[in-house]
Amino acid sequence: MFRQMKDIDSAFRYIRGFTAVVVVGCVCICCYSLYKSHRLVLSMQSKIYILSNGKVLEAYGAERKDNIAVEARDHIKNFHQCFFTLDPDDKVIQRNITRALYLADASAKQQYDNLKENGYFTSLISANISQNISIDSIQMNLDMIPYYFKCYATQRITRTTSVVLRNLITEGYLRNVSRSDNNPHGFLIERWLTIENKDIKTIKR
Repeated sequence: MFRQMKDIDSAFRYIRGFTAVVVVGCVCICCYSLYKSHRLVLSMQSKIYILSNGKVLEAYGAERKDNIAVEARDHIKNFHQCFFTLDPDDKVIQRNITRALYLADASAKQQYDNLKENGYFTSLISANISQNISIDSIQMNLDMIPYYFKCYATQRITRTTSVVLRNLITEGYLRNVSRSDNNPHGFLIERWLTIENKDIKTIKR
């Protein structure tokens, strides 16, 4: 009688232990499944598909803070290229300057007005002069808002008889604004100044 009771008690403890192991195992599997499902959903939400020329391209979304330095540098580069890439054509000049002025505040408009009053754009057209710019480097300080930057570039001025290379250094600040078709990066250049712009080399054509 006692032996039978002892066997029943042992069997009960065994079943209870086995059941506990099964329950803990099921809980672990459920938690792991939920975790992996959550990761998969987040991964799919950050993935987008772009249709370009009949081809489907895969892209990944990211937080702006992860790409802020890249976007800021590209904004500065685009502004300088639009502002300083000019050809002896009034429509080309107006188009590029208009694009540039969407990316900066009144400090850029003031520099444009000064150049216009001094007849700079008129002389480009009359003398058939073209100019473009190559960005060498952009230094930024992202620790404070607005973000300070300094841009180092080489300006190339092509005349009928010569090509002049000029050293160009500018500085300014970036603040966040709403994104738009005219300002896709959502930055605005403020207090933009030209620190240095001098000839470094003249090449005869």
